[in-house]
Amino acid sequence: MDSNDVKITIIDRDGVKHNIEAPTDMSMNLMELVRSYELASEGTIGVCGGMAMCASCQCYINSEHDLPEMQDDEEAMLSEAFYVKESSRLGCQIHISKDLEGLEVELAPES
Repeated sequence: MDSNDVKITIIDRDGVKHNIEAPTDMSMNLMELVRSYELASEGTIGVCGGMAMCASCQCYINSEHDLPEMQDDEEAMLSEAFYVKESSRLGCQIHISKDLEGLEVELAPES
């Protein structure tokens, strides 16, 4: 494991847990991480390309991490999305950083 990597657990839409080593030095976000590991069917995540214009990368934060505050566009998108919970966030708005060590997220069902 590279010293720039963090361990993140992603639970896919089938309920399978994936323990992933995510690079913090590649400016990736959670949605891109899910895509690069092919943890969701192609065309079902990051449909808008990570612009917070769709909710296809919605996920639930299962661990107690201090995440960056939600911006207005993310909040607006989630207010219209299906299957939203208290812990919902858009994966494209969460950038992989050292602060995410041990993060556990669950992909929301496909809308």
